[in-house]
Amino acid sequence: MARRRKGMQPVAEEEVNEDWLATYADAITLLMAFFVMLVSFSKIEIPIFEKVQAGIAEQIGKRDVVRPTQVLETDLKDVVFNMAMDSAVNVSTDDEGILMEMGSGSFFQPGSANLTKDAVLFLKDIADLLKEPRYLGFQIEVTGHTDDSPISSPRFPSNWELAAGRSIAVVRFFAALGVDPNQNRMRAISYGDTKPKLPNRDDSGNPIEENRDANRRIEIRVFPKYSRVF
Repeated sequence: MARRRKGMQPVAEEEVNEDWLATYADAITLLMAFFVMLVSFSKIEIPIFEKVQAGIAEQIGKRDVVRPTQVLETDLKDVVFNMAMDSAVNVSTDDEGILMEMGSGSFFQPGSANLTKDAVLFLKDIADLLKEPRYLGFQIEVTGHTDDSPISSPRFPSNWELAAGRSIAVVRFFAALGVDPNQNRMRAISYGDTKPKLPNRDDSGNPIEENRDANRRIEIRVFPKYSRVF
């Protein structure tokens, strides 16, 4: 066994900097969450996908990532605010992208599929926004909903036709303004009274008018094309 010579000081062990382990562990956790999400869902939930993508870029690449869905949601909310349509239009994010709910009372006359003047002005600004090059990769789906009040007219024999007429009116309006339907970017759907937000009637069968008002609506869903690949 070698002896230490007199007068020699013991050599201090060099400290190992392991700060990088925290960043490495964070990155691995984010990657694991990313792949778990892909496996767990039958389709990509776009807002969650973009959040995970941004988190990985911030942790590993140390850079900010622009989230298209979030930017578009902000732009749509700005249009609603600028047009003072807050009481008639609600913009939110769902598991596919953006959901814009519009009360039909502000956009159509009762029993009609003709757009009101306020609706024309508002939808024109929405169409101008959706025509911007940065949003051309987003699909547009317009759905019509009614309450359970029966309707029977020469043009609309039932609520199915009324809801369809209203959703088609919005799609045709967008198409007339140049939101190109030839690339299968838009679709119109009718649900009639089959998907109410709230019960149309109470337990005794009496109509609840404020609920009926909420159920009469048009919904515009805007989502990236790849959100329905999986």
